[in-house]
Amino acid sequence: MKYSREDVIQYAEEEDVKFIRLAFCDVFGRQKNVSVMPEELPRAFEYGIAFDASSIVGFGDEYRSDLLLYPEPDTLMPLPWRPEHGRVVQMFSTIIRPDGSPFAGDTRRLLRQAAEEAKAAGVEFTFGAEQEFYLFLLDENGKPTRIPYDEAGYMDIAPDDRGENIRREICLTLEKMGIRPESSHHEAGPGQNEIDFRYADALTAADNAQTFQRVVKTIADRNGLYADFSPKPLPHAPGNGFHINMSMKEFDDDSFSHMIAGILAHAAAMTVFLDPTEDSYRRLGRAKAPGFITWSAENRSQLIRVPAAARKFRRAELRSPDPGANPYLAFALMIRAGLDGIRRGLPLPVPADFNLYMADPAALTSFGKLPESYEKACAAARASDFIREHVPPEIIDIYCSKSGA
Repeated sequence: MKYSREDVIQYAEEEDVKFIRLAFCDVFGRQKNVSVMPEELPRAFEYGIAFDASSIVGFGDEYRSDLLLYPEPDTLMPLPWRPEHGRVVQMFSTIIRPDGSPFAGDTRRLLRQAAEEAKAAGVEFTFGAEQEFYLFLLDENGKPTRIPYDEAGYMDIAPDDRGENIRREICLTLEKMGIRPESSHHEAGPGQNEIDFRYADALTAADNAQTFQRVVKTIADRNGLYADFSPKPLPHAPGNGFHINMSMKEFDDDSFSHMIAGILAHAAAMTVFLDPTEDSYRRLGRAKAPGFITWSAENRSQLIRVPAAARKFRRAELRSPDPGANPYLAFALMIRAGLDGIRRGLPLPVPADFNLYMADPAALTSFGKLPESYEKACAAARASDFIREHVPPEIIDIYCSKSGA
């Protein structure tokens, strides 16, 4: 349901809402929020709510510390785990400078701009997210351990799969928030789980991916567990992936192929934003996580696979990102790369229809490789005209500040 400002104010009155969380994220996609009382809603909509940006990495320093949050009423959603009396709701917010200019570090705005530019060009992209996470036990002090909640394997069932009821509670909570999970199952690692989402427009899909991690961590904590979305929680088990399915509305085969070619062309340069930590590179190239810049139909050892589906639902799945990626930035870059491929009519390379993990090394020499380290990923980003055009320099610097690149 799409709400107006007046609808939100009325909803707060009728549903006994006592706290409204104005949500946003830092440049790495970590969610933040400021809570306001219902009486502050008219002021928030009209003038914004100020916050100290100097305390958030990448948002500024003490010299230019003030930023304003403007809530977007059509993103209103309840937080079902909070009390029904004195309810708590959330809205995503746009970040604006005091002089009214946009804030460069607002990655949600970057995604909105990319989606609007695509639509103006006659192309509309939709996204579906698949995020993996581990469930670990807590110790006697409530601190996370590295002991998995179960020892089940891929798509096992209860009683081996102990995460079944946790996933059920997560899915039911998401439904109450207006988010539609599509499927869920146990993944290959011990205590590892996956929940997939129905496709949506780019901004909604990114909002949902952002909300999903918070819901999973909250439900896990309520059940005495710790949800871990890091790229490689266990050294000898599969890492966590954030597989992003991208499709086009009203597409033809040529445009779809050019879209994939564009993403492949810029894959190396985008990698640091899709895999933003040093641990990310302990996952890539292992246990179904891609290491080469390739594509194929169905084959899960590729960077991009085109899953088997009816033509109407044809999609391309990018398999390199991990859950540490900022979904707004990841989706925005995928849109920009896909558009670049369509505009330039980039040809789709020959598919790699074989298992890359079992291939003779000589058969792989013709394929480009994803960066093998955080430092190499930063170097690829800094050397890319595409990245410099579409990612503000402040964000590039923040992502690559640890490498000195």
